[in-house]
Amino acid sequence: MKRTLQLEELLMLALGIFLFSGLDYSWWWFAGLFFAPDIGMVGYIWNTRTGAVTYNIFHHKGIAIVIYLLGFFVHAELMQMIGTILFAHSSFDRMLGYGLKYGDSFKHTHLGTIGKE
Repeated sequence: MKRTLQLEELLMLALGIFLFSGLDYSWWWFAGLFFAPDIGMVGYIWNTRTGAVTYNIFHHKGIAIVIYLLGFFVHAELMQMIGTILFAHSSFDRMLGYGLKYGDSFKHTHLGTIGKE
């Protein structure tokens, strides 16, 4: 099952790359901003609960899709780029086993525990 989920996330990453290719932005934007959603980890400075909330906001695929679609419908290519990068980054993270966080620990995710026990 783990390999199936990783393959699914890889295909969603490919979808994000495909959607970005339809935008009028240089690939340097994609490469340069690909890890920008990790700014959501800044909430862990305060505590794990706040960190989980901020991390999950920047890694929630539903939010990414809403931003992309809003940009599509209002013809705002910047919003489409933001949504695409959020979506692709989240897929990449999940492919590696980094899921949405629970408030008790950075390592406790919806995909299981990160790292060795």
